Amino acid sequence: MSSLGSAPFVLASKSKARAAVLKGAGLDFIQVGSGVDEDALKDSLRAEGASVAKQADLLAETKALKVSMKHPGIVLGCDQMLDLDGEGLDKVSTRAEAAAILRRLRGKTHILQGAIVACIDGAPVWRHLAQPRLRMRNFSDAFLESYLDHIGDVAFESVGCYQLEGRGSQLFDRIDGDYFSILGMPLLPLLQWLRDRGSLAS
Repeated sequence: MSSLGSAPFVLASKSKARAAVLKGAGLDFIQVGSGVDEDALKDSLRAEGASVAKQADLLAETKALKVSMKHPGIVLGCDQMLDLDGEGLDKVSTRAEAAAILRRLRGKTHILQGAIVACIDGAPVWRHLAQPRLRMRNFSDAFLESYLDHIGDVAFESVGCYQLEGRGSQLFDRIDGDYFSILGMPLLPLLQWLRDRGSLAS
């Protein structure tokens, strides 16, 4: 148990960024990869006409449920999707694709649909959807090429090809939403839920 009084739980994700947020808050947890085929599930949900927000929510739930079947106590599943005018954008794997995505986002506002679902004993018990809005400035092509030169393969690690905690902050001129949610972990609602249920000192 941490000095803040949190009971240990499971994070159904191998994300370093999410783990760093939880560690920074003094929470006690272990990480377990869910093994969910996210691409196949997204394809299925898109075929059914699910909104980007719904896709993120169901992906988070599926991850938490799968890990909860094998681990007792609280299991947290998270997912974040970039929503550009109702279209969910995916991670890219080449520099050319990264440049194309950033050109699409340039001068526009997009939403990061960030879902978190808590499961206990194979059943969802709490969920939250964060929807920060971010507007990319109308940066030059020269800046775009310089940005991609500097970040290298980091462009392939996140949807939108940016990390706000790094050089990606230079892409934006306005952000509406909390920092933790942008990193993919809606920390403040999670902490409040843990306090409400007595899993974290209040």
